[in-house]
Amino acid sequence: MGIDPGTANLGFGVVRVEGGHMVAVDGGVIETRSDEAIEKRLAHIHSALADLIAWHQPAAMAIEDLYFGKNVGSAMKVGQASGVAMLAAAQGGVSCFAYTPQAIKTAVCGSGNAAKRQVQKMVATLLGLSEAPRSDHAADALAVAICHGGTAGRRDAIAAAAAARPSVRVAG
Repeated sequence: MGIDPGTANLGFGVVRVEGGHMVAVDGGVIETRSDEAIEKRLAHIHSALADLIAWHQPAAMAIEDLYFGKNVGSAMKVGQASGVAMLAAAQGGVSCFAYTPQAIKTAVCGSGNAAKRQVQKMVATLLGLSEAPRSDHAADALAVAICHGGTAGRRDAIAAAAAARPSVRVAG
């Protein structure tokens, strides 16, 4: 399961590794209202992620690592959403892995400087989707899942899944 953290729009994407390729299982955006108190927004994100984890039973959760720009307030909110996602994963017995935006873009597009639209198109191509995801948050989350599924983290997730739940299908 891949996560593109944010408090207004948190993208999620679930992929299944099948042999040498990956298949999209689910993806979308958890949205919160900007007029709600931050603790209510975070509670909504946590509840929605807990439900998704219970439904999909992913072997791992991969999260886009915090990119710290000039807007400290925005970075704090992304950090809060990341923490809530990690809490939901821990409560569901799911290991977490973090990847930088550059590592994700390199894994999906071959370049750490790829544009958002290029990432969306490559996500569609790599997952065999008929069109690119409309939401860049969902596309980014699927890209995070693709990055994890294609790295050494994949081996760790498969080993963890085999040890914890031998009959579970592995989702990245």
